[in-house]
Amino acid sequence: MRLPRTRPRSLAGQLFAMQVVLVAAVVAGCAFFAYVSGSGQAKETAARQVRAAALAIADSPSVREAIRTPDPSAVLQPYAEKVRRDTGIAFVTIMSPDRIRWTHPDAGLIGEKFLGHTARALRGETFTETYTGTLGPSIRVVTPIRDGGRITGLVSAGITVDRVSSQVRAQLGALGLAAGGALALGGIGTYVINARLRRHTHGMNAAELSRMHDYHQATLHAVREGLLMLDGRRRIALINDAGRELLGLGAGAVGRRVDELDLPAPLTGALLASEERVDELHLTAERVIVVNTRPVVGGEQRGTVVTLRDHTELQALSGELDSERGFTQALRSQAHEAANRLHTVVSLIELGRAQEAVGFATAELELAQALTDRVVGAVAEPVLAALLLGKAAQANERGVELVLAEDSLIDDGALPATLPPRDLVTVLGNLIDNAVDAASEAVTGVPGSAAVPAQRGAAAGRSGRARVTVTALAGEGELLLRVADTGAGIDPDDAAEVFDRGWSTHGAGRGIGLALVQQAVHRNGGTVALGHGPDGGAQFTVRLPLAVAHRTTSAAKEATA
Repeated sequence: MRLPRTRPRSLAGQLFAMQVVLVAAVVAGCAFFAYVSGSGQAKETAARQVRAAALAIADSPSVREAIRTPDPSAVLQPYAEKVRRDTGIAFVTIMSPDRIRWTHPDAGLIGEKFLGHTARALRGETFTETYTGTLGPSIRVVTPIRDGGRITGLVSAGITVDRVSSQVRAQLGALGLAAGGALALGGIGTYVINARLRRHTHGMNAAELSRMHDYHQATLHAVREGLLMLDGRRRIALINDAGRELLGLGAGAVGRRVDELDLPAPLTGALLASEERVDELHLTAERVIVVNTRPVVGGEQRGTVVTLRDHTELQALSGELDSERGFTQALRSQAHEAANRLHTVVSLIELGRAQEAVGFATAELELAQALTDRVVGAVAEPVLAALLLGKAAQANERGVELVLAEDSLIDDGALPATLPPRDLVTVLGNLIDNAVDAASEAVTGVPGSAAVPAQRGAAAGRSGRARVTVTALAGEGELLLRVADTGAGIDPDDAAEVFDRGWSTHGAGRGIGLALVQQAVHRNGGTVALGHGPDGGAQFTVRLPLAVAHRTTSAAKEATA
């Protein structure tokens, strides 16, 4: 029968067991050290005690006088016993230089030879030794008695080892109680700490925590979305690789405050907000990102979890889709108009007016072909040429004439491969769309223009027909794109905010086109400027550098040649 596999002890349990063993070992070591130290101190104290007694007896004048008498024991024995009882030592032995005892705690041993060493004392030295005598092992001191310059006797005072040991054993009980108390206190403290640790680790063991950390790291770096975690002070506690890339941050971002990261003000405000944010669209210098934030709350706000999604490609695709929809509508309108014109030609032929039919058809063909020939002849870049023709059809549908300036010229190969066509479409497409809107509103009087009504009327009167003029010129190391309209222009008070996301004269839900233009221009190292056009409306001028890109392309060609 196979026994069920037991789950390893939790990390808190393992640490508790280790800490209990450690505390017990420390307490036991301290107790042993205290015992050894106490035993040594007891012996040292006993040695000092008997030494002081022996020296005091040896220096006593009454002892020297008693030694001169015919029977020294008669005077010295009572004196020695009194000193022994008063000092609490085991024995006081006063003897002659030839080791014959004059005093002893056992009176029957008086007159016998002293058991111990005396040679050093006879040389005038006071010394301490541990020796086994008639009372057992004892710590004793032997010192000479001097009478003038002559040694007339010796004094030995001692305390038995058993008495010293009994004193140490008496202290050992108190030491044991202290050690037990320290062990109990350490165990309780360890239990409390590990109970808290168990709550924080959810009862997991070390292997589970290690595995969870590995999964956490793998997940963090595998997620394609940006993940950002802020602590209660709005400092970055954690950020994954995608988050660094989307926000343009370096490896040292962890630990820095959000307001120190040089992010756009709206994005910084969203990250610092205490309330939840859902699918907010924000622009950085090079990207369009969708931001979601959720505060981490547990009694108090502990931080914020932020997710970031790259919306740049989707925004570009949305712009292209809008353009395709516009092209479709324009083609549908042109097809409708072509059917009307074809019916007109057929009707003229049926009425026998063939000459008028030929003239009408020829005029329409010349009018439709004129802009196509102008665009194809001046702009050799196929993406820009297709964009201009499509926007011209859209503008015509709205009653706005799109004109390509006479000085426009982009030769074949003038634009390097390093300049993305998608960015060109973003820049020129959004500028033309805004210009067509402004020119159309100036004529139709549709609300939404930034100018006052008097300005709108004046602009419409000057232009006669709504018109957008586009200049596309590549030369002298830069690409110049200029779009001017016959609209009412932009109020000077709004000029500083026109490129901010959300700024629009067309109501809510708009205001991202010019922000995307500025982003694309910044991404390619160019500039965009707002001014007044020759027809009274707004004029946007974009300059994108080409010289560096040309040199890079030329060097690459030479390297591969």
